[in-house]
Amino acid sequence: MPNPRKLLFPFSLIYHGVTEVRNKLYDQNILKSRSYDLPVIAVGNLNMGGTGKSPMIEYLLKILGENHKIATLSRGYKRESKGFQLIQNTDAVSVSGDEPLQFKNKYPETIVAVDANRQKGISELRKLSPDIILLDDAFQHRKVRAGFYILLTAYGDLYVDDLILPAGNLRESSGGAGRADVIVVTKCPANLKSSEMDIIKDKLNPRSHQAVYFSTIKYSDKIFSASNEKNIKDINDEDWVLVTGIANPGPLLDFLKSQNKKLRHSKFLDHHNFSDRELK
Repeated sequence: MPNPRKLLFPFSLIYHGVTEVRNKLYDQNILKSRSYDLPVIAVGNLNMGGTGKSPMIEYLLKILGENHKIATLSRGYKRESKGFQLIQNTDAVSVSGDEPLQFKNKYPETIVAVDANRQKGISELRKLSPDIILLDDAFQHRKVRAGFYILLTAYGDLYVDDLILPAGNLRESSGGAGRADVIVVTKCPANLKSSEMDIIKDKLNPRSHQAVYFSTIKYSDKIFSASNEKNIKDINDEDWVLVTGIANPGPLLDFLKSQNKKLRHSKFLDHHNFSDRELK
């Protein structure tokens, strides 16, 4: 079926022009970026969402947190609070946004903060003397010049196959990928062949300084609730409903359906704020 959004392509040309001018102004140092004297790692994407930023941030928190004091800074999407907030695991999601609170609950020793103003947020975090700062969803936030950029693109939804908003889902043209130090193709099949990796690398056409990696999601073999846990193999004969509020639930849905053919799916928009009525 033809994609009706492609009719919006003339507007994409306008959006492309605006983002290109903005990037050129930063590239030529007419608009100023601020760099820092401690390691700052930015994780982001060119697509609007669904590339697996949160799992990547959590992976970095896990491996870097073993030997370093880590801080992570997010915008705090859909939170109701304003300005800089240092997140505690007792905070309401309205203070933090959903993903920062998830980071804090999973990695309580990590410093987790939110601030739409990344420069101000980094200045506040430096008072806590972290060894490394991770910037969540900051690839287009050019007021900060990170020391290292990780660009994510999802298997089966590569940025080179997409169009710029509003005809497609790209925040900027695929040329913006040149700012990345590393490109990670996320959500790959666990049995991805090296020949297919080579095909994807050719499509991405990385620059000489860029490394391309491939990652897959390993799901837990348990389902957790606030009070107990259950082996996922034990649900294969039960009626379950999967409720999601994420950008691309496809891989999770495929995995759970491989465990339970009776599984039903209730899909909500990314970062959906569930009401009491919906939960009931």
